[in-house]
Amino acid sequence: MSPDATPHALAPALSVRDLRKTYDNGVQALKGVSLDVRPGDFFALLGPNGAGKSTLIGIVSSLVNKSAGDVEIFGVDINRQRGEAMRLVGLVPQEINFNLFEKPFDILCNYAGFYGIPREEAAARAEEELRRAHLWEKAQVMSRTLSGGMKRRLMIARAMMTRPRLLILDEPTAGVDIEIRRGMWKTLREINGAGTTIILTTHYLEEAESLCRHLAIIDKGTIIQQGSMKKLLSQLDVEGFLFDIDGDVPHALPDITGTKLERVDDHTIDLEMPRAMDLNRVFDALNAAGIRVRSMRTKSNRLEELFVRMTSREGQ
Repeated sequence: MSPDATPHALAPALSVRDLRKTYDNGVQALKGVSLDVRPGDFFALLGPNGAGKSTLIGIVSSLVNKSAGDVEIFGVDINRQRGEAMRLVGLVPQEINFNLFEKPFDILCNYAGFYGIPREEAAARAEEELRRAHLWEKAQVMSRTLSGGMKRRLMIARAMMTRPRLLILDEPTAGVDIEIRRGMWKTLREINGAGTTIILTTHYLEEAESLCRHLAIIDKGTIIQQGSMKKLLSQLDVEGFLFDIDGDVPHALPDITGTKLERVDDHTIDLEMPRAMDLNRVFDALNAAGIRVRSMRTKSNRLEELFVRMTSREGQ
């Protein structure tokens, strides 16, 4: 179900201006952060541990008091209209924080009750969200019996019970295996596709690259880069590949201008080349040297490379 239209339909889903937070111990967690998230976007907030991600999310979700700055959610100021603003937000924290001795159906209905949703409507929503999370068959079992991936999907379903226009997920796939993670990606794409704006923090950078259209990178309390995923990734002028070779890799590899070609082991070659370069030129040179490529794969995640470059640059 798409979020209901409001008078603030043209406002950013999230607008943050010069946001600052200094804790009582003197630590400056945020040093003037500003960013906008468009309605309907799937937005990644990335940064190393201690960068300020959790503080930013805490302020936006009204769990942490800001020291200075302005935050609006779909045009609603979180200070002047806190209640209205919080009704627009759903938060999925990293920690499992529901009663493990309650049933999923009851967890969702009780959560809806906290927001004044009538029981009959809450029950209908609970079924809808549990089905979307592929948990309907588990609706009446004790939640402690659910797998780790099911528990995280249940937390997403719970957050969606209030029909939030902005869904914030803090490391939603932490600690789950890749198969479960990809199943959760499908659920999140469906939620976003139905119109809900999503902000995601994650340490799995391939997750951000796969899901998100825009991102901001925060480091030491400051936004060091933000924009479209495609535009930021275009800044990378080097691509890396690993070639699996038929037979043994010779110790003397061909010299291909503009590339870096290295032997990894008896059957693998490491290649770095400019993104604009034609890969066929590399294959032609390898073939001329009698080296036959059996298969190839990308060497590293492009977003991870960009992230490392930017945070390293800021530390210099």
